[in-house]
Amino acid sequence: MKLNELKPATGSRSKRLRKGRGLSSGHGFTSGRGTKGQKAHGKTRLGFEGGQMPLYRQIPKRGFTNINRKEYAIVNLASLNKFDDGTEVTPQLLMESGLVKNLKSGIKVLGSGKLEKKLTVKANKFSASAVSAIEAAGGKTEVM
Repeated sequence: MKLNELKPATGSRSKRLRKGRGLSSGHGFTSGRGTKGQKAHGKTRLGFEGGQMPLYRQIPKRGFTNINRKEYAIVNLASLNKFDDGTEVTPQLLMESGLVKNLKSGIKVLGSGKLEKKLTVKANKFSASAVSAIEAAGGKTEVM
């Protein structure tokens, strides 16, 4: 088989439906819209239910989106064990090592897992359990 002999599989390609192009097309006259009525004559906006109260207005709304919300990149203590003793762990180091993909609003260190290394950790936020675990291992915490 040569490149110039390639053809699509039978039935995989179909012609575009041309509505309103004569009676013999099968989709002429009313173009598949039925007869009469608002939907046949013109266009209605999305969600329009013919004057009935639309569903999106019937359903109750709750809450809001806080535009000032800060989302922190999470790092657990167990993942900090990959660094050597005495290392100063910074957000840049976490990015380079692949522990954090996106800095977002900063780094938050959580106390999940056990820390076995003496590290100086610099982050934007720490949980109380993370601070106590880092200090118990002989390390330091610095809030940026």
